[in-house]
Amino acid sequence: MLSSLCAVCKGRLWCGKSRCPILVKFYAKMKVRPLINSTKLDGSSPPGVFVGRFGYPKVFVGPLIPPLYGDTSLLDTPEFWVNKSIDEIVEFRFQLVRGMYLTNVKKVEGNRIIEKTREIALAKSSIETEAEFKKKPVVKITLSSEVQPFGPSAPIKKFDVGNYKMDKRIEKAYYDTDLKAVDAVITLYKKGVLISRIQKAFSVGAFGLKRNRKFVPTRWSITAVDDIISKNLIEYTKNYPIINEFRVYEHTQLDNKWIILMIPREWCYELIEAWYPKTLWNPKGRDVAMFSDHEFYDGRKEYADIGGCYYAARLAVNEALNKERRQAGVVILREAHPGYIMPVGVWNVREAVRAAVKKKPRKFETLKEALSYISGKLEISISKWLSHSNVLKDTIQQRKIIDFIERKK
Repeated sequence: MLSSLCAVCKGRLWCGKSRCPILVKFYAKMKVRPLINSTKLDGSSPPGVFVGRFGYPKVFVGPLIPPLYGDTSLLDTPEFWVNKSIDEIVEFRFQLVRGMYLTNVKKVEGNRIIEKTREIALAKSSIETEAEFKKKPVVKITLSSEVQPFGPSAPIKKFDVGNYKMDKRIEKAYYDTDLKAVDAVITLYKKGVLISRIQKAFSVGAFGLKRNRKFVPTRWSITAVDDIISKNLIEYTKNYPIINEFRVYEHTQLDNKWIILMIPREWCYELIEAWYPKTLWNPKGRDVAMFSDHEFYDGRKEYADIGGCYYAARLAVNEALNKERRQAGVVILREAHPGYIMPVGVWNVREAVRAAVKKKPRKFETLKEALSYISGKLEISISKWLSHSNVLKDTIQQRKIIDFIERKK
């Protein structure tokens, strides 16, 4: 008896998904295979790099190179992927060949491959690259809920880059070896540098005091940058006046339904995720699996169980509150439906929430009215969302000063 349902199914969708993720990857693989059937590769890096985490502090680092020339920035800039399909995103990522070079994360000087990898990460635009691998790239795709997918890979023997220019904003932070990494990240964000660009530079040890610089696994750098920026924004959020009404923002992307509820109270935040059966984190379940993490006014000390999604969404809502110069409690509700056939990275959360809060919200005078509206937009009952929510329970149960004043009257 075959142990794998996929081996028996052969793309007939017995898993319940709307499309077969194996076939999505297969068709993308077939398109790129003829272009990388060699130990040598040249093309324009988006620019893109990847730093692994397995075996830390000895990890694989290297460039991401497509067999294409010209402006390839779309292949590694997730801010440009809003409204793209999973098929399109997989195709973007499958065109990037990951060069792999094993090194200690602290050895960031004196090695040509390491130095060239860092140069790629700091380039302002697509940069011409030539690489030689120890063997032909293995055509496969690796998926993660934190990192955008990446495709073929091979151990790299040597590579070189053409002429390039650094983004002057990143260049200034790179050469300032007395500037702390946290301050560099915040400064670049305020100057309008894309978060994905900041994350790349952070991952190759471009920021911080000179003695402390080291490569950071891509997965960790993504969450670190989201966390640093959102914490900074929250400090401003806390000083703004509280909103006057309950607000509901909505967005749908990649078969994920998003509801962002803003509450007229002091800053607090919660992300609740509901994963339907046949989705990534609930592949064999019969019931919807729900997870949540939260923080009140004083923040949280432990890393969120939900992972990087928590910090990406927190950043997005604080961008909106800062832009308006207002304060609110925020509860984000996410329904991940079976059409979300494979993970595409934390960027999906950040950009989906960003897209939601840019829209005009529905406004309500009471929480009851807001929840009643939300109940008609999501498939899961409000009672289930409430059972997993600390912020909503606290909002319902907490007694305000005005309650005591009215009671005395």
